[in-house]
Amino acid sequence: MNEPRKKNPAFGVGVLIVVVVLIVIGTVLFNAIRSKREYNETVGASAASAAASQPASAASSASAAQ
Repeated sequence: MNEPRKKNPAFGVGVLIVVVVLIVIGTVLFNAIRSKREYNETVGASAASAAASQPASAASSASAAQ
């Protein structure tokens, strides 16, 4: 009655390529987000220390101007 369908090997290769591309995109996005967080932590720490020292110097220059 119904003949069994023949397997298409190109379909399996196509699925494999799509899966590999998705894994590569996921890895690149993961690394980008992780490095952005590390960068923000280092810049945030140095910006916080710079911001903490700025009001003190601004206050000292304001008192020196008086």
